[in-house]
Amino acid sequence: MTTPLPTRLDRALDAIARDYPGPGGGAAVVRDGEVLVRHAWGWANAELRIPFTPRTLFRMCSITKQFTCALVLDAFPDPSALDADVRARLPSLEGPAPAALRLCHNQSGLRDYWAVAMLHGAPAESPFGDAEAARVIAGERTLQFAPGSRFSYVNQNFRLLSDILQDRAGRGFAELLRARLFDRVGMESALLAADTRAMPDGTEGYEGTPASGFRAAENRILWTGDAGLGASLDDMIAWERHIDATRDDAASLYRRLSAPVSFADGAPAYYGFGLSRGQELGRAVSGHGGALRGWRSHRLHVAAERVSVVVMFNHLANAHDAAVDLLAAVLDVQRPPRVSGRPAPPWLGAYVEPQTGLSVRIEAAPEGRVSVRYGHAPMLLDLQADGTAGDDDVRLRPSQDGLWLDLPRDNQSSLLRPCPGEAAPDIAGRYRCAELDAELTLIDAGGAPYGGFSGFLGRGRMEQLAPIGPDLWALPCPRALDHTPPGDWTLAFQRDDAGRPVRAEVGCWLARGLNYDRIG
Repeated sequence: MTTPLPTRLDRALDAIARDYPGPGGGAAVVRDGEVLVRHAWGWANAELRIPFTPRTLFRMCSITKQFTCALVLDAFPDPSALDADVRARLPSLEGPAPAALRLCHNQSGLRDYWAVAMLHGAPAESPFGDAEAARVIAGERTLQFAPGSRFSYVNQNFRLLSDILQDRAGRGFAELLRARLFDRVGMESALLAADTRAMPDGTEGYEGTPASGFRAAENRILWTGDAGLGASLDDMIAWERHIDATRDDAASLYRRLSAPVSFADGAPAYYGFGLSRGQELGRAVSGHGGALRGWRSHRLHVAAERVSVVVMFNHLANAHDAAVDLLAAVLDVQRPPRVSGRPAPPWLGAYVEPQTGLSVRIEAAPEGRVSVRYGHAPMLLDLQADGTAGDDDVRLRPSQDGLWLDLPRDNQSSLLRPCPGEAAPDIAGRYRCAELDAELTLIDAGGAPYGGFSGFLGRGRMEQLAPIGPDLWALPCPRALDHTPPGDWTLAFQRDDAGRPVRAEVGCWLARGLNYDRIG
């Protein structure tokens, strides 16, 4: 006997509060334009005992990006009209600048400015405002790939777009959001919450876990079109209802935002106009997550089912998984079970991905999975019956040639280069990146190698390096300006004819291909 929908949703909400514990949160489900769920629990501010309600203002973070692109399309149906503006804001760039459309699709080839800020020595909780952002962006001299050829998540793509919009209009970005979007779709309390130090109504974001305890997170970034949206659950419900109400209008904002996009070679792209495209529970979905230290949110929309789901946590639980749990309840489907018990594959070990120069470390994990350290955090990939690991987004594929890494979302597939052997510890010294005018200091501290970056933003903390393979090390970045640090920096050393290390290529998933020459 089928469980009634209200019962399924009640059970799912109870499970979310239990399975994703933290100070507070909110969730909504909209189907056929009607609100099925509008629920909040816990505390917006646990110290001041301010309840979390559907009207609580929440830091939506990168969900902002679709609203920035909506403004672009609303004011400039052909974004190429902004190409010259993009060029003007990258005065140091050698070679052609990316087109505005490539910024909208995260195909610009620029390096992420919050990651690059760490190379300039920014402490994790240091201020990062307009002046710092302008200097990092204006200093970009090279791209990490040809625009349109790849996907790479770059926050300042959308900061550039919002800055251009407000200069073109002669009005502030906050005013443009209110006049051209929020009033239009009924987002009554939404605002540009640019200063991450505090929210107007006192809502806090929290770090920690139930085991370690929760504490208010400290953030000091100033952001705009990349992540500045502040909105309540009711505001997001209004956005989802507007999407449904305009679903049959080909010229509507969301229809245009979620339309298919491609790379320069014609391959389909899974990200465009500030929206991810993919599959959940066998359905095509569009949506995006939002995150900062202390804040997690996710929204997804299933056009074929006319269903939208929004989840907000003012703590660090997985809002994406919670949103899929709610979607499963609405659709009355079960999340597919994980097949466990498959033996560890023979291709565990350390590799280099040749197109990015980044290290790839693959280790066995419980429940028939492997752990892959390549991006900003370890990925757990399910081992498959055909000998591969992963899914349609990320796949490790053994062949006669070796091990392939397939990343269709990045428009990338490459044969990994094995890195057997040990890393020699004679790498201590000072290394300078001419492009950034920044330094990397490596010190042998009593037999343990440590490294730290420095530049115009300060001196970053020293972190213990992890050896990967011959002349290949990882410099951890466990805390950074943004919500999830860029992850381990790969340090790949080159030696002269005498065998002395003279250069290090430094990179992470957000910023790569930077050369540091040894100066002392």
